[in-house]
Amino acid sequence: MERTTFDCSKLKGKIKEKCGSQKIFAERLGITESTMTAKLNGNAYFNSAEILKSCQILDICLDDISVYFFVQ
Repeated sequence: MERTTFDCSKLKGKIKEKCGSQKIFAERLGITESTMTAKLNGNAYFNSAEILKSCQILDICLDDISVYFFVQ
């Protein structure tokens, strides 16, 4: 089965803007930096709880979830 890949470039920019680094964002999200890297590189997916918490951390409106997490 082919894995769907998503473009996380906008999410990466928002992480840098709001947290300064992926490491700090990962800590706030409650995951390891290596897990965060895997998610941002398309080797793992964000689950729904992580997406909602990410929106809180990054001040992303729930209406904009698809813009940050589901761009193919």
